[in-house]
Amino acid sequence: MMKNNRGLWAAVHRRPPLSGSLLIAITLVALAGCKNQGGTAASPPSSQPPKVIIAQPSAQDVTEWDAYTGRIEAVESVDVRARVSGYLEQVHFKAGERVHKGDLLFQIDPKPFKAQLNFAVAELERAKSRQELAKNDLARAERLFRAKAISGEEHDARSKGLRETAAAVQSAEANVYSARLNLDYTQVRAPINGRIGRELLTVGNVVNGGGSDATLLTFIVSTDPVYVYVDADERSVLKYRRMTRQTDHHQSEQTPVELALADETQFPHQGHLDYISPRENTVTGTITLRGVFANTDGLLNPGFFARIRVRGSAPYPALLLPDRAIGTDQGQHYVWVVNQDNRVEYRKVALGAHIGQARVIAAGLKAQEWAVIEGLQKLKPGINVNPERISLDQTLTR
Repeated sequence: MMKNNRGLWAAVHRRPPLSGSLLIAITLVALAGCKNQGGTAASPPSSQPPKVIIAQPSAQDVTEWDAYTGRIEAVESVDVRARVSGYLEQVHFKAGERVHKGDLLFQIDPKPFKAQLNFAVAELERAKSRQELAKNDLARAERLFRAKAISGEEHDARSKGLRETAAAVQSAEANVYSARLNLDYTQVRAPINGRIGRELLTVGNVVNGGGSDATLLTFIVSTDPVYVYVDADERSVLKYRRMTRQTDHHQSEQTPVELALADETQFPHQGHLDYISPRENTVTGTITLRGVFANTDGLLNPGFFARIRVRGSAPYPALLLPDRAIGTDQGQHYVWVVNQDNRVEYRKVALGAHIGQARVIAAGLKAQEWAVIEGLQKLKPGINVNPERISLDQTLTR
């Protein structure tokens, strides 16, 4: 019995060892069986293609605009000064209100000027009386001279006396006119339509009139229309002039301009260029342009900062993509195009002008092709994507 057990033990321990690959296979089967006992078998996750938003370029007729900055200025601006001296008696306006040409603004004490006018009128009457007396004397002298009762010298003297009195009358009339003007100047009236500033002197102060030291009383600026001056380079000015001539050879068209205030993102105010300086500034190499804008609501205040843009081209058809769809690689611009198999292609493009929030694609893209609008960071050439198609609309150019 012992002999048989020893033989069996020797037979078992003389079995050849299992190979390494067989041990690995047995181990994997065992692990799989353990996991199956839990009820589920784990499978490796499958990679999903990245989601992107794609759109065809927007085909529109677009117009290029050149942007500048400047300040709004009044068409007319007047410093209101006294023309005669005296005490300021009344103020007839409220600071900042609109005034019309001829409105009474200030009243200077008129009493001294009324007295001067009365004196001048009296002197005129005296001169006229002397003239009448000289006429009568000359008429008598002519009768006596024909009767040879007086000499020729006396006749000439009376004739000269009449001319002297006539000159005295003219001088007195001029004094009356001057005195009446001075009296009128005691009423300071608005010389233009516009908005008036505050009164710089109050009632009771003495004002100086006339000359370089005349007292400044207030100021008035016109408000409708208004000007905006900007400086443009020589090439731009040549472009505007040629474009205007090409538009109509028989009648010059006004170049359109648009304006935006500091708190506006769009350009809602419409105007036109009405002046291009005939001389270039040789120091800066620029030429002054002036745009004129209607201001019926008074929003465009002289002195405000303004952004304006001048039409730089005639309307032309173009393909537009939003700026976010365009990438840059070492100075080269590109877009990602998705083909019919939903594979991504790297496409070099040439860019045109900025139009609103979009960019003109001058070359490299066709109207029927689909470009990636969002999700550019996930892309590599040739990979598959899960695209969502959208349509670009007119908001690109707003």
